[in-house]
Amino acid sequence: MSEDLPYTKGLNEPQKEAVLYTEGPLMILAGAGSGKTRAITHRIVHLIHRGVAPHNILAVTFTNKAAKEMRERVIALTKKYFPSDRAVIDSYPVVTTFHSLGVRILREFHNVLGLPRHFTIYDKSDSQKAVKLSIEKAGYNPKEFEPRRILSIISRAKGEAITSATFKDKADSFPEQVAGEVWEKYEEILKAEHALDFDDLLAKTLRLLSENASVRETLQQRYKFIHVDEFQDTNKVQFLIMKLLADDNHHICVVGDIDQNIYSWRGADIKNVLQFEKNFPQTKTILLEENYRSTQTIIAVSNEIIKKNRNRVDKNVFTNNHKGEKVILYAGMTGYDEAEYVAMTAQSLIRDGADPASIAVLYRTNFQSRSLEEAFLNFEIPYQLLGTKFFERKEVKDVLSYLRLALNPGSNADLARVINTPARGIGKVTMLKVIEGKRADLNKGATAKVAVFDEIMSDITKTATEKPLSDTIKFIMKCSGLEASLKEEGTEEALERIENLRELVTLAGRFDDTEPNEAVEQLLETAALQSDQDELKEKEEQNAVRLMTVHAAKGLEFSYVFITGLEEGLFPHERLDDGRIDKEEERRLFYVALTRAEKKIFLSYAHIRTIFGQQKVNLPSSFLNDISREHVENAEPEGEGGKNSGYETTIYLD
Repeated sequence: MSEDLPYTKGLNEPQKEAVLYTEGPLMILAGAGSGKTRAITHRIVHLIHRGVAPHNILAVTFTNKAAKEMRERVIALTKKYFPSDRAVIDSYPVVTTFHSLGVRILREFHNVLGLPRHFTIYDKSDSQKAVKLSIEKAGYNPKEFEPRRILSIISRAKGEAITSATFKDKADSFPEQVAGEVWEKYEEILKAEHALDFDDLLAKTLRLLSENASVRETLQQRYKFIHVDEFQDTNKVQFLIMKLLADDNHHICVVGDIDQNIYSWRGADIKNVLQFEKNFPQTKTILLEENYRSTQTIIAVSNEIIKKNRNRVDKNVFTNNHKGEKVILYAGMTGYDEAEYVAMTAQSLIRDGADPASIAVLYRTNFQSRSLEEAFLNFEIPYQLLGTKFFERKEVKDVLSYLRLALNPGSNADLARVINTPARGIGKVTMLKVIEGKRADLNKGATAKVAVFDEIMSDITKTATEKPLSDTIKFIMKCSGLEASLKEEGTEEALERIENLRELVTLAGRFDDTEPNEAVEQLLETAALQSDQDELKEKEEQNAVRLMTVHAAKGLEFSYVFITGLEEGLFPHERLDDGRIDKEEERRLFYVALTRAEKKIFLSYAHIRTIFGQQKVNLPSSFLNDISREHVENAEPEGEGGKNSGYETTIYLD
């Protein structure tokens, strides 16, 4: 049959099987670089060829970028294979994200939920403001219960398909009881504003489908064939929505890779893949194991890494590409040596003809970008940082504002930024009176709060003029309440912000031998100049080396990939709050990093890394022991950092 279908030409046998199987539930377990998007898009073409109306086909993924790319490929294929069929050209399949699908459904059936058609969608900032107000309405103090932390608890519960009433009833700790009460007030604000937050776009859609049979049946008749991309990243609410839409016919096709499940901290539930066949009996499972992206060496190394995980579906990823070069392993004496090596090696690749944009430098946590950015600036290598640049991160700017204000009490911009950061009950009216020099007009309560802030600034000023700069940064983190506030929040994002502040302490340590006042000036100058340079780089250099976290790299591919900071406690990463390591998820993350590469991988770590102003002697990542010696070549230290380090590197890989 497939011989007569032009759109199956060029597909391998498992891809072809996935395209042609259209009866009942289908799970495609696709290895990295195995052409899963090609399988989905050609399957959609096959359904249309079989007579399924395009508007009866739904494909859902996670990011706008992925949805846009898939939509464009589907449109191009339908135009190619059905050029004169107006019914097809005028009615394309629905290719969208989960949240956009939610908006589409909620706007259509808004009356059922008592919503206006053009309801407001709260972004994260809107939600935080509303939660802060809800905390106050519930009779609590936002200084004691951080709004971001409460919002994170609510968001996670919504992703687990838990309602505010159920959450409040089952709360078994005081913070959860508070969150439950705040959630009720938050719902009242959203209702009064005719608004939904980002999580509601899915939670309300699930409620609509669960509670209204006529709506559910209407949508089941409309979306007769459903495709879910990146299925391993779905949470409970997303899974239940898809299950309700896939009526008794179970015409649902999910595509995913359990080895790329790296978002459990966002609520992604690996059980959705592991238990799919239980939820959808008679499921056909097809493995896409041929990798079209990477060399044989890269595939062999990534297979060695991921096979150690137990929570997975076994598959044997292979490639018919050439063997390729060995993985390069570099051990720097310090983090600065490592950053210099990465920059110089990237420079050498570019000199030999590599496109800068074909090179990616990956790291486990955001704070690692700071030394890498510095090295790339020093060697004048064009780079782009995906995410927020180090000195542009809010928590870093907050500490620098405290520092500037200590030196220059007349800096109103810095005063406005930090007088209530973290929250200490000082409102805008009070702040304006302080700025305008009208302290005499303050009431007794406001006067007391401002006095506390004045005392904090007095202590910071004294420390900044007497102590080494790294001690001053540590002192600001502590006495301002910034560190305690982030620890109290306890989210992954908050813990990462603490790591960024600790990296600022490490940077400040470079100025500890300088007279305190001058050291402060030098740090502030470094921050200002590097930010200016970064902005120029971004405007002038589009063809640039990419610097990003491994999480941000998912779904991307590059010719050359550097994976840095491969040290025990850093990658695999040890959580700041409880010292716990989720070894399986960290291993999946390393697997994702490895499989971004097409031609060559460079792995690196530092024997000594300065964290929070303290030099720490590191063990190489335990992941390195899982790579066979035959695939690895040790890099010789180059440049000034390597020459001056005066050490022999011994790597044990067996």
